[in-house]
Amino acid sequence: MDEALLRRLTPGVLTALVRRGADFAAAEDAVQEALVEAVRVWPADPPRDAKGWLVTVAWRKFLDAARADTARRRREDLVEEEPAPGPAPTVDDTLQLYFLCAHPSLTPSSAVALTLRAVGGLTTRQIARAYLVPEATMAQRISRAKRTVSGVRLDRPGDVATVLRVLYLVFNEGYSGDVDLAAEAIRLTRQLATAIDHPEVAGLLALMLLHHARRAARTAPDGSLVPLAEQDRGRWDTGAIAEGVEILQAALARDRLGEFQAQAAIAALHADAPTAGETDWVQIVEWYDELARLTDSPVVRLNRAVAVGEADGARAGLAELAQLDGSLPRYAAVAAYLHERAGDLITAARLYAEAAKKAADLLERDHLTRQAARLHTLLDAHRHG
Repeated sequence: MDEALLRRLTPGVLTALVRRGADFAAAEDAVQEALVEAVRVWPADPPRDAKGWLVTVAWRKFLDAARADTARRRREDLVEEEPAPGPAPTVDDTLQLYFLCAHPSLTPSSAVALTLRAVGGLTTRQIARAYLVPEATMAQRISRAKRTVSGVRLDRPGDVATVLRVLYLVFNEGYSGDVDLAAEAIRLTRQLATAIDHPEVAGLLALMLLHHARRAARTAPDGSLVPLAEQDRGRWDTGAIAEGVEILQAALARDRLGEFQAQAAIAALHADAPTAGETDWVQIVEWYDELARLTDSPVVRLNRAVAVGEADGARAGLAELAQLDGSLPRYAAVAAYLHERAGDLITAARLYAEAAKKAADLLERDHLTRQAARLHTLLDAHRHG
């Protein structure tokens, strides 16, 4: 059973049901039942038209549920609307479904959470981690969003900003390696950039391309995480970097700066440096200042503390860090790095171990554990030297 094919087809099937009058929650349930049926039936009897098969079965599942809950007249109307047998259109409806899920009746955060769960294929745990909230809190938020749109005709698309936020979070999950969605997010953002002349859409596409260009160098042959400063820059995709920089420059020239353009500018400065030691950290700090002004995000300020530590010295970075909330995700990891740069190996080793315990991502946890072990080895050698 090709699970990747099922995941690829799901948004188009869900869109087909919504277009035919199914409310979102009922359509999602029907599609899930159709996917279960596909897993059961396809290995022995694969269909010639996978999407058409799923649309037909999902619609019938929806009708079965509707018949149990609606009056006879409405049931008959729905039956008359059943799609004719035969191949379903091959049009990619995924991007349209992103806009439909960003419904005006939902708050932006609820719309993002609902879309990530229903269309992006992320688990509630992954979404909660992206939003820095407990999983139970995110489960309640998604349930409320489903109740809000239950029975609502999804025919009023939401705004571009919400869709961009969804695409960005989907890309980040794919880039982390937990779920391989990065290429799909880039594909959809390319479609959006073609359809909408908006500098922030271009900024997001540039950001994705610049990050994705480094993907091959992010892990070692044994699967361990390779920090940016230690990556083999010869493995970076120079074509993707050139395209990302070109797109970014065109967007910045329009003088309508947004957070994705600012993030892309930081990524471009990293990509432009031939070696880690030649990185223009002073300019990166300036871009983080712009980004902090645009977002007022504590995570941005945490990353800015690292940049200040590189530009002005570890002590300056620690001074910036001291102004932030110690409960922030990756705070301990940043503190460990800056303390090591400042020469305080004992504190750095302790903080690396603390950060490893808090890390949600397995690769990051292993990397931080190795960093702590490395410093303990150095300290032991020093004691016995």
